[in-house]
Formats: sequence, C-alpha cells, structure tokens
Amino acid sequence: MSQAPEQEELVLAAQFPTPQLAQWQELVAGVLRKSGRLPVGFDGDAAEKIATKTYDDILVHPLYTRQDAAPAAGMPGLPPFVRASRPEGAVTTGWDVRQRHAHPDPATAKKSVLTDLEHGVTSLWLVVGDAGLPIGALEDVLDEVYIDLAPVVLDAGAGFLEAADALLEVHSDKAIPASEVGGNLGADPIGLRARTGADQDLDGAIQLAVRVSGEFPRLRTLVADALPFHQAGGSDSQELGLSIATGVAYLRALTAAGLSVEKAAEQLEFRYAATADQFSTIAKLRAARRLWGRVLEVSGAPTVPQRQHAVTSPVMMTRRDPWVNMLRTTLACFAAGVGGADSVTVLPFDDAIGLPDNFARRIARNTQAVLLEESKVAGVIDPAGGSYYVERLTDDLAHAAWAFFQTIEGAGGLAAALDSGLVEDKLAETWQRRSRNIARRKDPLTGVSEFPNLTEKLPIREQAPAGPSGGLPQVRLAGAYEELRDLADAQPQRPKVFLATLGPVAAHTARGTFAANLFQAGGIETPNAGATSTADEVAEAFAASGTQVACVCGTDALYAERVPDTVEALRTAGAKKILVAGKGEYEGVDGYIHIGCDVLTVLRDTLKALGVGA
Repeated sequence: MSQAPEQEELVLAAQFPTPQLAQWQELVAGVLRKSGRLPVGFDGDAAEKIATKTYDDILVHPLYTRQDAAPAAGMPGLPPFVRASRPEGAVTTGWDVRQRHAHPDPATAKKSVLTDLEHGVTSLWLVVGDAGLPIGALEDVLDEVYIDLAPVVLDAGAGFLEAADALLEVHSDKAIPASEVGGNLGADPIGLRARTGADQDLDGAIQLAVRVSGEFPRLRTLVADALPFHQAGGSDSQELGLSIATGVAYLRALTAAGLSVEKAAEQLEFRYAATADQFSTIAKLRAARRLWGRVLEVSGAPTVPQRQHAVTSPVMMTRRDPWVNMLRTTLACFAAGVGGADSVTVLPFDDAIGLPDNFARRIARNTQAVLLEESKVAGVIDPAGGSYYVERLTDDLAHAAWAFFQTIEGAGGLAAALDSGLVEDKLAETWQRRSRNIARRKDPLTGVSEFPNLTEKLPIREQAPAGPSGGLPQVRLAGAYEELRDLADAQPQRPKVFLATLGPVAAHTARGTFAANLFQAGGIETPNAGATSTADEVAEAFAASGTQVACVCGTDALYAERVPDTVEALRTAGAKKILVAGKGEYEGVDGYIHIGCDVLTVLRDTLKALGVGA
C-alpha cells in the first residue's frame, strides 16, 4: 500500500508580509484626518490622539505591543504575588463567595443567611450593631450554620470588641476547636476613623489581634478597608495607597505589641472595590498584592501574601434603572475573579435603594455561580497575565499608588493625614474631576445620564440602618442626576421641554433623540412637533404642549433657513426659554445643548425656568 505524500507544514499567514507598527499608525492617521481630528501638518504619533487618561493620570494607549512590556510579574504563590496569592490560584476551589447581610431583624437575617448558604455562598459578611443586626442576635442567626465550614466576617464598627466576644462564644458553644475557627472579626478602627472623623479604639483592636493570633491560628482580626476612600470619590491609586498606609499602620502597632511581622501580617485582610471598569479592577488587585508584598519584603516577611476581599462598588450603583446594576456587578465580579481576589461580594442590584429582597439576593449569588461554574473564570490562574495592556496598567498603577502612599507617610502616616485634611482634600480633587466628566456625560451612566426611562416603576425597599458617618463623604456616580429626577417626579405634573423639530423626521431624528435623552436624564418629558415644514406648525404644536421651554432640533442647513422665524413664532406662542440642539450662534436663542456640554447645569437651569426647584 503506497503512502500518502508528506504534507508541508502549514504556517498561518505565511503568504502575508509582516505588518509593522508604523503601518498601523499611518492607517490611524488617515482615519483621523478624514474625521478632522488630526491638525494640519501634524507629524507625531496619531494614535496618541485617541489615547485616554485615567483619574490617576495614567495614559491608556489604544494599542499595546511588545514595546510596552512591563517587568516580569513572577509566578503564582511566590513573591511579589502579582499573579496570585496561592500557587494553585482559585483553580481547585474557586474564590470564596461572600454574601453581605445587614438586615436588623434577626428572623429575616437568619432566613436569608440559610438560603444563601444552601445556594452556593461559602462565607458570611455580617454587619452588626447600630448599622445592622443586633450583636446579641448572633447566636440565634448562626444557630443552624456550620461556621467552621462557612466562616463569618464581622463588620461591627465601634462595637467590634463586643461583637468579637459574641462570635467567639458561638464558636465555643458549637465546640469548634480553636484550630478550626476561621473568618475575620472585622476590626478596622482606622477605616472607622475615616468614616466618622472621630478617634477610635486602636489599642483595643491591637490587643484583640494579639490574643487571637495566640489562640486561633486561622482567624483574622483586622480589615484594612479601602471602601471609605473609594466611596469618598478616590481614584484607584488613591484607594491602593491609602489601603497600604492602613496596613502599615496596623503592622507597626501589631509588631510594637509583640507580634512578629509574619504573625502581624496574618491578622490582616484587605478590602477593595471592584468596578465595572474591568481592566482597572484587574490591574488594581494585581497591583495591591505587589505593593503589600513590597512592604512585607522590606519588613522581613516576604513570603506572606496579601489576603483580598473584593466588593462590587457601592459608588457605581444607581437607584434609577437599578436593573442595570446587575450588568455592572457582573462585570465587576468577573474582574475581581480574574484579578485574583480571595473573596468576592456581589452587592444586590437594589443596594442603593434599601435592604435587598430575596430576588436581588438570588441574582447576586447566582452572578458568582455563573462566572465560577458556567464561565469557568477561576479555571485558569491570572488569565490576564501576559497581556501587554494589563501588565503595563498594573505596573503604572503600582507606581502611582506607591507615590501616593509615600505622600501619606511623608505627612506623618494615615492618622495624621486624616486629621490634617490631606486625605479628604486629595480625594475631593479626584471627585471634582470625575464629577465634571459625569456632568458632561464623558463618563456615561446607562439608565441615568444615558437612556433614562421616565416610565420605570422602581422597586420599593425597606430602608437600611444608617452606617457610620461624619467623616469622609460618601458619594455615588449617579447622585446628582437622581436628585434632579426625584425633584421632577415630585411635581404635580411632570416638567416638559418641547422639542421644536424642523423638517422631515429624517432631518431631526439625530438631534431630537439627543435632546430627548438629555432632558429625560433630569426627569423632563419631551413632547415634539414631529415632521414640520413651517414655523407656524412648530408654534401651534408648542402651544398645545403646555410648557414654556422649547429646544429646536434639526440640521445645520435647516437652522440657517428656519431658526429665525421659528424662534419668533415660539416667542409669540409663549416660549420663555429657547434652546438649540447643536453649536452655533442664532439671534434670540437662550442657549445650546451639544455633545460635551454641562448637562447637569442645563437641567438645573431648565427646571428653574419651568418653576421647579426655583
């Protein structure tokens, strides 16, 4: 039997010339020239014209190549732990699915806890004390819980000592050996100081940690919580730098109390926000391990990795169109898992409204189940590792965070920086920058500043107990828009802006849709004239709309032809304020709306003109 002829090895793309970076850059330049975004005579790298900057002033390029390669990230489970805190990552067990519970009613909390544990949750985060469950109810709520298998993390605020004693008593009553007690007692006097502006019991927390370290080898006592800084509007590098400063403050106090650096580090867990900006979250968690690894390296304990708890960001959650929060938390959870967080908490989609219902809790835990079991996100260690972009962003973020950490240390440490106002001022600067971009919709918020739904029926929820306050502010990205929506909704009749559409539907659809989207973000209804051919038709429809504010929408060509007559006709029909969708200068017009305008200012001024909030 004759043999088939030997086949030549197939080399993919072998017939194509090797593309060069310069060729791609020239193609980008051609596109930008056609769109008018490239100045005449520009001879630099055109791709930089479409680069963006983060709030840490890190330049994000549109393309990353070998030339952008960052220093080697090492291997999982080995210093500096960039790729994972454990050599096996989360491949064998998945990350810890940690659900938060803050309902003040013990019976409701107990039912929710058991339901969560029966459906995939692997640890509990219990808010106790004034902001949640009564401390005295811990025994009852945990009565049917195997807390040696599902560890408990406490969040008791200033009552951490009482809560710790109560939880340890539950372990004792269940006859759980000291060697099997896990979780975290949740003491964070520095984070609480940031939230309240008042001194907290650091000495008590340190004494508790020393006791726990000697008696319960698997139990942690302290949380270096970065959420107070994230919720005050901080950037990723500020969140990182302040978390490291918190960890260093605890490390100093613990070692001064007699613990070795290794034992002190094992008492700490770090908590970070995971946002819908997936690449920033992945890089932040990787950078956090590197930063803390560097601290422990110079402190003499290089083999102790950082323990991370990632929480989907409360700042990104919206009260309006809250179902979009399911998408945001899915992205954030994905990023937390890819970034190597040890534990992940997905906040329910109605978190910004009040206490979650059963459906919201189910969706939150199932989000993690899908990502772990169906998407196999934990099946590969550090799947983003090796990406030129992610590695460079991790490195840039680590350097920016270390610089900010040094600023805090140079000010005398975190406590001194909080007392002097340095921390609040730095965070406020970042929040002001972000607020300007939110106002101009450069940072869009789906369902709020973009594509709002005026007819939505919001879920009604019981209000959650108030948490600690009085220190750093707590912000949400959607807050300013939602205030205007609430104001508009509270009126006997919904405020209206009439869209004075010029010409056929095809001529005014683009700007009409833009204007409607803009005004509806402030809760303002936008009736329109439809297809029109004369100023009188527009004015007649305006008079029937029952409002006193109009926005002209059409093409530039139609504006040149019809704006003067339309403005005059609208004034005659009773218009007190007339805007134009687009840029330009037209006589008799009171203002303009366009891409990049300050939408919040436009909405506030418009509502005032309509007699709302005046």
